[in-house]
Amino acid sequence: MLSRVADSLYWMSRYIERAENIARLLDVNLQLLLDFEALDDAKLKEHWEPIIRASGEEELFYELYEQADSRSVTDFLTFNRDNPSSVIACMFAARENARMIRDQISTEMWQCLNQAYLFLKSNNAKKVWDDGPYEFYKQIQDYSHLLQGMADSTFPHSEGFYFMQVGKFLERADKTSRILDIKYHILLPSVEDVGGAIDAVQWGAILRSCSAFEAYHSLYVSSVNPLKVSDFLIFNQDFPRSILFCARHLDNNLHRISGCNHGFYSNEVERASGRLVSDLTFGNIEDAFKSGLHEYLTQLQERFVDIGKAMFDNYMFHPRLDMATEIVAQQQQQ
Repeated sequence: MLSRVADSLYWMSRYIERAENIARLLDVNLQLLLDFEALDDAKLKEHWEPIIRASGEEELFYELYEQADSRSVTDFLTFNRDNPSSVIACMFAARENARMIRDQISTEMWQCLNQAYLFLKSNNAKKVWDDGPYEFYKQIQDYSHLLQGMADSTFPHSEGFYFMQVGKFLERADKTSRILDIKYHILLPSVEDVGGAIDAVQWGAILRSCSAFEAYHSLYVSSVNPLKVSDFLIFNQDFPRSILFCARHLDNNLHRISGCNHGFYSNEVERASGRLVSDLTFGNIEDAFKSGLHEYLTQLQERFVDIGKAMFDNYMFHPRLDMATEIVAQQQQQ
């Protein structure tokens, strides 16, 4: 497979997953505001700033907006084209990557992405958001799920599909860690609120942002517990959005690309993913809390970045050829 095709499939999948996660996060937090009364500017800033930090675009936000409130943050993370992590920027980038490899993907996949592109490009998208954010963000999530279903049922499960899976699970693991890390940044009104009603609502919002609320309660019948929520989203082996689940599927698809058997590593990206899976498999939530949940999640995010860089170096980057060296090599071969 050409490296440019692999690169486009990988990033198409990552951008779609990123757009879905941002849409779900914004939708949940807009609904969460309905549970609180008498929110002044300070309270709104306290609520929305962690969302900006989780996106990694805090500096850019304050270059474009004066304060963090419901309107400014949702506009920045949804419609602002200057923000590379906004929903519209991600969906447009996914569609552009698909356009460059139009002959490599199925008609159904292209139609799904093109329909999402036209939906966002039209004035109707902004109108739907103004009329009701829930419907708008639900539509974005539906496009993501539809594309993943189309890829699974109409795209050959060969090398190209594995690159898509690597992009999806790497992005999903990163976003789960960032959504969980949001709770670290939320400042409670007082120490007494820890373990109280406000704390429970916020942890419930974290679960909903990862579409994990029902799955969590099917495993834990008791009320929302910070230790159990963190354990579920990091170390659960069966939930599709837990970090361990994503890391294992990421590693599995990397080995399918290289053809290398499990337990053996043919390149740096497989070594990095293998170490990540091993550390998560033998880790536990008590150790994570002991070292500090924020610090633990930050280290995970750095490892995801390293895996992304190794992915690029091993499969997508080809240094410029030195023509003199190339000519000598060809003469020696002849």
